[in-house]
Amino acid sequence: MEIQALRVFPLFYDISEEELEIVREVAVERKFRKNNLIIFEDDVGNNLFIIKRGRVKISHISDEGSEAILAILGPRDFFGELAVIDGYGRSASVTSIDEVELIMFQRTDFLAIIEKIPKIAIALLKELAGRIRKSDTHIRSLSLLDAKGRVAATLIRLAEDIGRSKEGKVIIEEMPLQRDLASIAGTSRETISRVIKKFEEEGHCSISKNALQFDDFDRFKKLYS
Repeated sequence: MEIQALRVFPLFYDISEEELEIVREVAVERKFRKNNLIIFEDDVGNNLFIIKRGRVKISHISDEGSEAILAILGPRDFFGELAVIDGYGRSASVTSIDEVELIMFQRTDFLAIIEKIPKIAIALLKELAGRIRKSDTHIRSLSLLDAKGRVAATLIRLAEDIGRSKEGKVIIEEMPLQRDLASIAGTSRETISRVIKKFEEEGHCSISKNALQFDDFDRFKKLYS
C-alpha cells in the first residue's frame, strides 16, 4: 500500500510521514463481496477496519432474523473500534452493501500504534464524539418526530455521512434500499416511498436512477433539523 493512500483517512490527517510509515507496516488490505457479513455481533473483536471503497451497514440482527439498521458507513469511515479498545464482544453486526475494500489493523498492532502516536488516539476520540452526537440526534428524531420528520432526519444523516457535495448540492449516490431506510427511520417501506416522493414534489430533491440529489441541502436541513 502506498503511504500517501493512508493520508486521506481522518485518523491519519495530522501525523508525520515517519508515523504514517509505522501505520503502513501493520495495515492489511481486505476485500469483501456484496452482502458479506464482515463482523458478527457478540463475536470477539480483534480487528479495526477502515473503509477504502464501498459501503457497509451496521445493524442488530435478532434471533428471528429481523434487522435493525443503526448506520450506513462509506469511504474513510471506520468500524470495529469499540471491541478493539475494550476487548469485549462486537456491539453490532457489519454487512457489506457493495463490494468493499477495507484496511484492517489487528488489535495488538492498533493499540501499539496509538501508544506510539497519540495524535491518532485524539483523532479517534473526535470521530467517536461525532458519532455519539449523531446517535443522540437520531434517537431524538425517532422519539419526537412524526414519520415525515424521521425520514427527513434519516436522509440528512445519509447525506452527511455518504453524500457528495458540489456547489451547494448534495448527491447520495446508490441510495440504500427502501427497506434499509425504513429500518433506520423506524417506519415502513411504504412510508419511505411516499415521503421521498412528497419531498420531490416540494422541490427539495430529485431522483435519477438510484441517486438522490438535494438542490439546496442547507435549506432542507434548516427546515427539518
